[in-house]
Amino acid sequence: MESTLNTTEIKFNEEELKQIEKIKAKYPTEKSAIMDVMWMAQKKWGWLSKEVMQYIADLLNLPYSHVYGVASFYTMYFKKPMGKYHIQVCTNVSCMLNEGDMIFEYISNKLGIGHNQATQDGLFSLEEVECMGACGGAPMIAVNEDFYENITIQKIDELIEQFRNQTKNK
Repeated sequence: MESTLNTTEIKFNEEELKQIEKIKAKYPTEKSAIMDVMWMAQKKWGWLSKEVMQYIADLLNLPYSHVYGVASFYTMYFKKPMGKYHIQVCTNVSCMLNEGDMIFEYISNKLGIGHNQATQDGLFSLEEVECMGACGGAPMIAVNEDFYENITIQKIDELIEQFRNQTKNK
């Protein structure tokens, strides 16, 4: 899935720019606001294209290489388009011992995609992740910013169907 962003569309609106000014005011330097601004950009455009990262660099008076370096270091920032529903499956120790790896394989097979891939329709993407900090509720997944503990194959099927229906009804 290639970028569909038009470079003329890459601008925060007036309200978002005011929010960025508030964020910058919390820190001793503009550079310190980078992660918050990158998160805002990803929420707005879905991922951080080269053009978006350059825009952030310009906004924060930083070199592009610094923004790219931060984006590359943290897996929470997407450097390519991901699905509307980004499914992260924990496969670290507690989740693995509770079949987290099998949950990942099930979702992968069900959606026909692998790690960091998106479905053809752009509805789902899948990522295998390390510890998500909910070992007591293993196995767990996250879909976008919502967490689901004690996940089962049945619950996976229900969630996928729910997300498909939500998309159809919009």
